Amino acid sequence: MSGGYTSIDNQKVSGSVPAVSDSSRVSVQFTESGLQTFPPSGVQGKISGGAQPPRDADDSFSRPAGGPPRGSDESQGGGWLHKFTVAAYKPYFDVDTSDVLDRLKESLYPFRGTFTEKTATNPDLYGPFWICSTLIFVAAAIGTFVTYIAHKLRDKEWNYDINLITWSAGVFYGYVTVVPLVLYVILKYFSAPSGLVQLFCLYGYSLFIFIPAMCLSVVPLEIFRWIIAGVAGFMSATFVALNLKAHITSAGESWFLIVAGIFLLQLALAVVLKLYLFTVSV
Repeated sequence: MSGGYTSIDNQKVSGSVPAVSDSSRVSVQFTESGLQTFPPSGVQGKISGGAQPPRDADDSFSRPAGGPPRGSDESQGGGWLHKFTVAAYKPYFDVDTSDVLDRLKESLYPFRGTFTEKTATNPDLYGPFWICSTLIFVAAAIGTFVTYIAHKLRDKEWNYDINLITWSAGVFYGYVTVVPLVLYVILKYFSAPSGLVQLFCLYGYSLFIFIPAMCLSVVPLEIFRWIIAGVAGFMSATFVALNLKAHITSAGESWFLIVAGIFLLQLALAVVLKLYLFTVSV
C-alpha cells in the first residue's frame, strides 16, 4: 500500500504543467477615473453647489457696482413660476454662523452706517426670522415675569395672559414685513427703488437691540425701563435711518421727510413695546 501510494505521489509530483505561451497574455489598460474631486474646486454656495447669489427684486440698492442685475435674464431662469419654489428663496438663507454674528455686531454700532454695504451682495432672511422669533418668546417670557413679580409683591392673584405671545408675534412679524413693503413702494414712487430683500434684512437686524433691552426691563424701576426703551429705540432708529440715508438722498427734496419718518416709526415701536409689555398695573 505504501509503495503504491509512493508511486502515485511520484506521478503527481513528476507530472509537468504545460506552460502558458506569452501570446495568451491579456494586457489590461485602466482608463482615467470619472470620479469628481472632493471638495469641488469651483466656488459654490454654502448650502449646495447649485446655490446662486441672492436675486433681489431691485438691484439698484443691493448689487455691487458694475455687476449684472440679479433680476436680469442672465442670472434668473424659470420665469415667474420660479418664485413659487423653495429653490428661489434658498440663497437668502445661504449664511453661516459667522455671517450672522458679524451682522448682529454691526447692528449694535448704528452710527457706522455700513450695514447695507456689507450685505449688498448677500442679504439674508435667516437672521431676521431668527431675531423676530426670539423676540416673540423673550417678550412673552419677560413680560409675564414682570407682571408675576408685581402681583406677588402686592399679594395679588396673578393669571397668565396668553395674549402676550399672539400680540408679540403680530407686532414683530408684522412690523418687519409690512414696513419694508410700504417703504419699498414709497421709494419706487420717488424713483429711488431699493431691494426688497435688502429692506427685510435691514429691518430684521435692526430689532436685535430689543432682545437685551427686554432682558434688562425685569428691573422693577419704571424710570429705568423708560431709559432702556428709549436707548434701544434710538439705536434701532439710527441704525435704519443712517443705512438708508445715502440711498434715499437720490429721491430728491423729499429724502429728509422719508428718513425722518423711518426714524420716528422705529422710535414709536420702542414706545409701544414699553407701554404694552412693561407697564404693570396691579
